[in-house]
Amino acid sequence: MTVSEIERTTMARVTLRLLPFLLLLYIISWLDRVNVGFAQLQLKPDLGFSDTIFGYGASIFFVGYALCEVPSNLLLVRYGARLWIARIMITWGLISIATMFVHGATSFYVLRFLLGMAEAGFLPGIVYYLSQWFPREHRARAVSWFMIGIPLSLIFGGPMSGWIMKYLDEAQGLHGWQWMFLIEGIPAVALGFVVLGFLTEKPADARWLPAEQRAWLTERIAAEHREAKSRHGFGLRQALTHPTVWLLAVVMFCCQTGSYGLSFWVPSIIKGLTGYSEFTVGTLTSIPYIAAAVAMVLVSRSSDRTGERFLHVAIPSVIGAAGFLAMAYMHSPWLALLALSVAAAGDYCTRGPFWALPGKFLVGSAAAGGIALINTMGALGGVVGPSTVGKLKDVTGGFLVPMLLLSGILVVGAALTLRLRHTPQFKSEGS
Repeated sequence: MTVSEIERTTMARVTLRLLPFLLLLYIISWLDRVNVGFAQLQLKPDLGFSDTIFGYGASIFFVGYALCEVPSNLLLVRYGARLWIARIMITWGLISIATMFVHGATSFYVLRFLLGMAEAGFLPGIVYYLSQWFPREHRARAVSWFMIGIPLSLIFGGPMSGWIMKYLDEAQGLHGWQWMFLIEGIPAVALGFVVLGFLTEKPADARWLPAEQRAWLTERIAAEHREAKSRHGFGLRQALTHPTVWLLAVVMFCCQTGSYGLSFWVPSIIKGLTGYSEFTVGTLTSIPYIAAAVAMVLVSRSSDRTGERFLHVAIPSVIGAAGFLAMAYMHSPWLALLALSVAAAGDYCTRGPFWALPGKFLVGSAAAGGIALINTMGALGGVVGPSTVGKLKDVTGGFLVPMLLLSGILVVGAALTLRLRHTPQFKSEGS
């Protein structure tokens, strides 16, 4: 075999083995994180929650998430991805199920906070895990294929959540939103046990790869790590305090503020514009995320093919900002849905190119800690986005001001991404 043949066949085998399974895990993860956005259609009137209470409850998840993100990812490196990802999934699934017993604002806040603590470390843990299996030129596409679970969870989760709430409401004396938390929490627990037997820790342990491919991939990843360490030489403490890591973190904060501000409130926006049933609202909610899924695949493929990362984050961010801006002035439900689709596509498709950047100069514990720090700031975007949208909606009586705010934040993120091109860690890369 030539090197190119080894690369092609090895990466095809690794992709087929790992990415579909990791994608499934992330679909379940994201659905358990945001299905509260669908539950609000019944939960708010059943429990007497205002938009502000719901917004705070949606956001407090990310407080627990942010507090535990870095420690969780460092524990993943210590105990191994297989064991730690299984632990994360089992605990978050059980807490998600427990959300069916919410009876007031306090219990809502407590369980959302605990859910954030339980899930902390999952996304950065998987990003770190992928960096141990996919060489740099394959990484953006790998991350995007994994993170396409975000829109896919909402494409399938919206109609499913709407169906459960509509047709199981009052079955066995339970509200539809209680059935939703129960049914959608069980797969996380079950798949947590599957992880223990399915995931392989590192290429050298992959018995499902031929020996020649195992050796090639192990050396390829090790060579990249040696090169990054010799060029930058960051330790964990340096990674957590480095200006470039923090600049990446602020860019992620801007992107996540937009996406979380969108995902938790899309059902409410569509319900308010159309007055349709929960099932129909759930079905229509999938449309923006179909656009996002397509955009994620196309943009990540373009980024890997050209090796360019920064414009593949900045330009879509501006497009997403334009979608939010247009949404602010839409009164037609169908034009609003189009604007939301543009916003979702622009915002979500930045993830693959973005997450290919930290691995260019961070390895080992520095990569685990740095990636977790960056995602922690993204989690804070999950605090700001939903809660601010809820508060501003209560104060102003509509979504005009919240959408203008989300648009402006994405523009700031685009500008900071272009600033990243001139940092010493990336200036020599020419990407």
